[in-house]
Amino acid sequence: MSSKIVSNKNNLQVLYEDNHIIIVNKRAGDIVQGDKTGDKPLSEVVKSFIKEKYNKPGNVYLGVVHRLDRPTTGIVLFAKTSKALPRLNKLFAEKKANKTYWALVKNIPDKTESTLIHWLKKNPKNNKSSAFIKETEGSKKAILHYKTIKQLDNYFLLEIALETGRHHQIRAQLSSIGCPIKGDLKYGFDRSNKDGSISLHARRLDFTHPVSKEPISITAPLPDDPVWNACL
Repeated sequence: MSSKIVSNKNNLQVLYEDNHIIIVNKRAGDIVQGDKTGDKPLSEVVKSFIKEKYNKPGNVYLGVVHRLDRPTTGIVLFAKTSKALPRLNKLFAEKKANKTYWALVKNIPDKTESTLIHWLKKNPKNNKSSAFIKETEGSKKAILHYKTIKQLDNYFLLEIALETGRHHQIRAQLSSIGCPIKGDLKYGFDRSNKDGSISLHARRLDFTHPVSKEPISITAPLPDDPVWNACL
């Protein structure tokens, strides 16, 4: 299905909206939900958008269904009703929502296409996950599938499908095979991107609408950046 992209004074790029859900294209640096930084989260920006668009009095209901790391970009889905939220939570918990990511890496993986299986262990002190080949105490199994879909002058574009949703999963797993994501200093890339982003983009989301049961397929435009533009 196609959707009309709407931008507004909040610099919010709305990819899809109906009575029950709203899908936006997150910018690098936005946090999805409030944290200790005290910065205004994307969820509050979306609430403000809904409040202004529909001239709603009082509080606006908005449910956070999933998150993206702060330096990443791409699709974030929110629930606009208390009817939609538990159904979407169930959908994601049962892995019936298919998320496709694009990542730019400098080193080409040994295999053009493969499945990566690791056990990830999060360290809260440095907000980083370590990837292990074998299960270790406190680790969680992480599975992703990738394929190399384009070779650029200096980078390779990987398409990634997640089977599990672990902390920094794509970043940690790609780093563990010698392919850290462009700009991701935390996981071994040699220099940062100018805007503080990492070149990981939640490109597509496919799921069944929680109320209408219609299939929804949304693709998020890439950031306006010379390297990303070369991917198209």
